[in-house]
Amino acid sequence: MPEKTRYTDEELEEFRQLILDKLAVAESDYEKTMDRVMNRDSNENDDTSPTYHTLEEGSETQSKEQLIAMAMRQQKFIAGLKAALVRIDNKTYGICRETGKLIPKERLRAVPHATLSIEVKNDKRRKH
Repeated sequence: MPEKTRYTDEELEEFRQLILDKLAVAESDYEKTMDRVMNRDSNENDDTSPTYHTLEEGSETQSKEQLIAMAMRQQKFIAGLKAALVRIDNKTYGICRETGKLIPKERLRAVPHATLSIEVKNDKRRKH
């Protein structure tokens, strides 16, 4: 039996649903993080209170920086998921961009936006 070169339409639909579910959660998480960055989730008057303590300001700044970093990672994840949906539409989803072989379903279920097989990914890590 010849080696499969792409996933079937049924398999692609299964992955589409998995990605759409993860995308909904990721977008919700991103919005919650941005609400915290912009203080939209708080009724406190921290931004308008005239009495600031230096240590608290430093702590708040660090927290905001961490939240912004989280938001940026979430944006990257969302972009990866959306790109995966485009690959599903193009019927190129699940094909390793280095080897041209199918990425195992187990990997795609764990990392649905993956574009490299685990072997290629590990090789790249070892080289860096």
